[in-house]
Amino acid sequence: MTTRRSRPRMATLVLVPVWGVVLAAYVGTMLWTAQISFTASRLLPVNEYVGFDQYRRLFASARWLVSIQNIAIFGFLFIVGCLVIGFVLAVALDQKIRFENTLRTVFLYPYAMSFIVTGLIWQWLMNPGLGIQKAVQDWGFESFRFDWEVDREMALYAVVLAGLWQASGLVMALMLAGLRGIDQELWKATRIDGIPAWRVYLSIVLPILRPIIITAVVLLAISVVKSYDLVVALTNGGPGIATEVPAKFIMDHLFTRQNIGLATAAATVMMITVAAVLAPWLYLEYFRRQRVGGAA
Repeated sequence: MTTRRSRPRMATLVLVPVWGVVLAAYVGTMLWTAQISFTASRLLPVNEYVGFDQYRRLFASARWLVSIQNIAIFGFLFIVGCLVIGFVLAVALDQKIRFENTLRTVFLYPYAMSFIVTGLIWQWLMNPGLGIQKAVQDWGFESFRFDWEVDREMALYAVVLAGLWQASGLVMALMLAGLRGIDQELWKATRIDGIPAWRVYLSIVLPILRPIIITAVVLLAISVVKSYDLVVALTNGGPGIATEVPAKFIMDHLFTRQNIGLATAAATVMMITVAAVLAPWLYLEYFRRQRVGGAA
C-alpha cells in the first residue's frame, strides 16, 4: 500500500521516460541544429567547422534582413489586430443579440481552416483577374483596385488581412468566455455609480481578462512563427521578396538551395530570438509571482 509521501516519487518515476523523449527529441535536435550552423554543410551535414561564417553570410543577405523586417511588421499588426477585433466582437456578442450562436459560429469558423486554405481563399479574392476587383469593376466601378497580392507595397498587408480573417474568431471566443464569467453584480454596481461603459471595459474588464489576453497572445505568437504556410499559399514570398519571412527563407535554403549550414544558422537565430522573448515573460509571469507568493 503506497503512502502519501511515495505518490509524488511514483509520479516522478512515471514521467522520467517522457522527459527523456523531450530531451532527446527537442533539446537534442535543437543542439544538433545549432552545431550544424557552425559547419560548411551544403547538401548533407559535414563536420567541417567554419566558425561564425554562416552567421556573417546570413546577416549580409538582403533577403534575410527583409524577412526579419516582414515578420516584425506582420507579427505586430497580426497580434494587435486580432486582439482588438476579437475583443470588439466579443463585446458585441455579449450584449445578448439575436442569432448569437450563428454569428459566433461564423466568426469562429475560419480558425478551423489551415493557413494553406486561408491563403488560397485570399489569393483568389485578391486576384485582379477573377477576384473582388474584377467583380466590382464589372459592376461599373472601373477605378476600383484590390490587387494587394501583386502589389509590392501592399502584399505584406494582404498577408496580415488574411491572418486577421482566420484568427480573430479564436480571440473572440476566448474573450467572450471571459466576459461571460464576470459577475453580473459588477455591471449593476457600475451602472448605479454612473460609470461609462467604455471606462468599465478599459479600467475593470480588461484587467480581469488579463490571463485570457496572455493566452491569446501566446497562441497568436505561435501562429506568427508558423506563418510559412500562409505566405506560401497567398504570395509565395512575392512579389520579389516583398513578403519573405524567416520560415520561408529557412525552408528554401534547406530543400531548394541545398544550403543546410545557412538554413540552420537562420533557424538557430529564430530559436534564440523566441527564447529571448519568452524567458523574461516566463520569469515575470510565473517565477517572480511564485517568489512573491512564497514571501507573502
